[in-house]
Amino acid sequence: MTALATVVRAPAATNRRLLAAGALITFGLVDILLFGLFSHKGDAAFALSLTGASVTVPTIRVPGYVPYILGAISVLIGIARATVMTSATQRRLGIAAVLLFFVISLLVWSDTGSWSHGIPVNLVTLLQATLAGSIPLILGALAGTMGERAGVINIAIEGQLLLGAFTAAIVASTVGVLWIGLIGGALAGSLVGLVLAAFAIRYLVDQIILGVVLNLLISGITGYLYDRLMVTNAQTYNSASTFSAIKIPGLGDIPIIGPIFFDSTIFLYITYAAIIVVQIGLFSTRWGLRVRAVGEHPTAADTVGINVLAIRYRNLMLGGLLAGIGGAYLTIGSVGSFAKDMSSGLGYIALAAMIFGRWTPLGATAAALLFGFTTALGNFLGTITVPISPYLLGMAPYVATIIAVAGLVGRVRAPAADGKPYVRA
Repeated sequence: MTALATVVRAPAATNRRLLAAGALITFGLVDILLFGLFSHKGDAAFALSLTGASVTVPTIRVPGYVPYILGAISVLIGIARATVMTSATQRRLGIAAVLLFFVISLLVWSDTGSWSHGIPVNLVTLLQATLAGSIPLILGALAGTMGERAGVINIAIEGQLLLGAFTAAIVASTVGVLWIGLIGGALAGSLVGLVLAAFAIRYLVDQIILGVVLNLLISGITGYLYDRLMVTNAQTYNSASTFSAIKIPGLGDIPIIGPIFFDSTIFLYITYAAIIVVQIGLFSTRWGLRVRAVGEHPTAADTVGINVLAIRYRNLMLGGLLAGIGGAYLTIGSVGSFAKDMSSGLGYIALAAMIFGRWTPLGATAAALLFGFTTALGNFLGTITVPISPYLLGMAPYVATIIAVAGLVGRVRAPAADGKPYVRA
């Protein structure tokens, strides 16, 4: 039976390898045939300092023919992926290099074009937008990781983000205190986690269907309340202010990395803390060992005295707390007002980031940053009016999600008990 399974798996592995190699070669050909052939003469300029920065870093200039070189290297990496790359580390580095070359080629093509008007691409601004836009994705992915590491699938991240955004906006507008709005948004996300836990754990409802239903329910409720309250009384219920940026003394003045990592709103610093706490908690503490045991083999965990159901309840509520904070960022951390369905699929992208990151906090964070970068890049290209349809630019994060999960993530294994209700014998 083992030999038969090996024979069956071999063609599948070969097909995946060739598919991945074909994708990498395609990226390289796009670099050459599109960004190389259709680039204008001259150099692309990349600014590494914000306007008015105390320390100015010289602007980098990249020749317009660079996409040819990077595309050729990408094609070679694709060929190597099909022939000689065997270790997982080599494959991941190859994918990272090809994606990086693709982005550089795209930026070089966009900045050497006549539509850029000779304005340098400010990489600091682009990366600032990436980090800020990734906040709800990271917190949502952490929420999903905490739930699924305990064995419960959380499709309701989208609803947690949306309800957190709505609650934060209406509470902050009514009370006039941003911190209370932030707490309200966090509690709203936790409430969704509690409802998810109650139906999935106590009543054994199918977790995927339950999550979708909760998302639709929250979309309908927030949309109805938006029409009934916020539209008619916007000044009272939908006019919150936003958190101001907090610059960390010393660190915020470091060239390049200072403005990106240490000069932002409180939401970014909460995200830093959440990543560290969840990573250490899951993999370096007794609590994390219990959580992972519940997600892998709940019967064995129960046998040694671990309260399986309590851990699942707790993780879903704590994860909902994080997702609610991510939702609050969408309103009081960004624009100050709520709009219908403003989460716009971010919860599903966060779920994809969790899978792409292999159910680890650091991996999910890296994947969320990748998806956040595609959004920031699409917005940037829209501002310089490159000859690409704005609809295509808007599709960028969703296309990146599909490519990452379907083609580049490879074989992944979820926690063994993920999505399986536990009934004590």
